[in-house]
Amino acid sequence: MKQTLSTGRIRLFPIFILLLIFGSLGLAFFFFSSSPASALIFATLTPTQENLWAYVSLPKATYTPTSLPTVTPIPTETPGVMGMEVLADTPVPTNAPMQQPQSAPSYSGSKYILVDISDQHMYVYEGDTLIYSFVASTGMNNATRAGTFAVQSKIPNAYGSTWDIWMPSWLGIYWSGGLENGIHALPILSNGATLWAGFLGRPISYGCVVLGSYEAQLLYDWAEVGTPVEIRW
Repeated sequence: MKQTLSTGRIRLFPIFILLLIFGSLGLAFFFFSSSPASALIFATLTPTQENLWAYVSLPKATYTPTSLPTVTPIPTETPGVMGMEVLADTPVPTNAPMQQPQSAPSYSGSKYILVDISDQHMYVYEGDTLIYSFVASTGMNNATRAGTFAVQSKIPNAYGSTWDIWMPSWLGIYWSGGLENGIHALPILSNGATLWAGFLGRPISYGCVVLGSYEAQLLYDWAEVGTPVEIRW
């Protein structure tokens, strides 16, 4: 009988040890989970706010410069006159003859370009609908002529021999003496630099109407020979 009781006590001893261990672990977990340290740890692991995102369409920013351009080609003729030759595979001779059109090109469409010198802005219409609105720059010292004209030539890249510059997206609009003034993108110097970049929105040219490179390409692709161009104050 005594041997049986001893054997039973030996069998219960491991069970008692296991219960004691699990109880100790449970108490330790309870005190840890209720402590400020555990709250701090779990707070760093759990996001407090769901990350939400979506695509948005933002308007293109405009830039108003605060100083005059520091790089300006030195003219060899009266300001307000811009030379223009067609870009070919080889350089065009600077003494190539220029042929003025005998009459304004006829046009029966509804396209119309308005250049406001006082606002230094261009408004492009098709019928009564405003298609484009561009920041522009006209000539210094009132070099851009006011009046009603028309697109009389389209050249992907015109060359200004007077200042040795290239004028992408050229739209010729009127003649000044033997040379043509027009609308074009920011000029490119012979070294590849862009002239007047960052200075649109104030008079900077020698007579032409200057647009940003992207805007000038849009206008060039849209305009037709004969499209009316009004320049006014």
